[in-house]
Amino acid sequence: MSRRKEPAIPNELLDQLLAGGDAGAALAQGGLLDALKKALTERALNAEMDHHLAGDDGAGNSRHGYGRKTVMTDTGKLAIDVPRDRQASFDPQLIAKYQRRFPGFDEKIVSMYARGMSTREITGHLHDLYGIDVSPDLISTVTDAVLDEVATWQQRPLDPVYPLVFFDAIRVKIRDEGMVRNKAIHIALGVRADGGKEVLGLWLEQNEGAKFWLRVMNELRNRGTEDILLAVVDGLKGFPDAITAVFPDAIVQTCIVHLLRNSMDFVSWKDRKGLATALKEVYRAPSAEMAEQALTAFEAGPWGIRYPAIGQSWRRAWAEVIPFFAFPDEVRRIIYT
Repeated sequence: MSRRKEPAIPNELLDQLLAGGDAGAALAQGGLLDALKKALTERALNAEMDHHLAGDDGAGNSRHGYGRKTVMTDTGKLAIDVPRDRQASFDPQLIAKYQRRFPGFDEKIVSMYARGMSTREITGHLHDLYGIDVSPDLISTVTDAVLDEVATWQQRPLDPVYPLVFFDAIRVKIRDEGMVRNKAIHIALGVRADGGKEVLGLWLEQNEGAKFWLRVMNELRNRGTEDILLAVVDGLKGFPDAITAVFPDAIVQTCIVHLLRNSMDFVSWKDRKGLATALKEVYRAPSAEMAEQALTAFEAGPWGIRYPAIGQSWRRAWAEVIPFFAFPDEVRRIIYT
């Protein structure tokens, strides 16, 4: 069986990765996507204030700092700074004074950061967020501010090296030609050398494929990234080649969670728990050699005999499964969760 090169991440970087905690927490409440939602919401509110002060009601009025407000979105609490004016006549439309709950808010805000969203789609999202009782001039002002915020974020420089980058997708509802459709927004989540996490980019793409990912890799390189030490990906055919074409020294690691989910597609619902337990012997083995022995035992056992396609799928992906066995168990947990 072919072997890939061993990951060569210095021990001090491993220590910093561990100190940074679980990468999955970056997407939870208070994580990186919350920071994006906060930034775009506050940019829209400031555009509202500019529109208010430029109107007839703005004569003799001016800004007067900010007030903190906590709202409930689909993923939890989000603290935002709402601009205030000296005459206290500003009544924000996006975050009304007495409104506390915002269903659908998260998907609309996050999706606006994705490269591939058209101006029309962004304007449509803003119409949904604001409702029908706002003027076209206000929507135009906020759209311009949002487009500027999004462009700045999409084009910002990146670090030269990321020890670890996760490539995944989130499902969101996007208004498209008058209809709301479920679409995938692809996300690159980088772990910096100091253990901190950063959303490197978001991309809206209907047809995920090797050409698309090659374009993403070139964008990351053009924004300053010279090397990715370990890339964690799903099992898309051609994905590893797209990564190594731009970052030839990168180690490509198949996402264990994706592999497990794909394995579950072969089995009945009642068998899933038992199968998941059996596969743990493979990906939680102490070494790559012992993992291969566990996979062989799985294939020869009752689960492998009943569902031979599962063992075959792991074999096909094996070269991209085994790199993480070179790491300590704590780092492996970051990778496969």
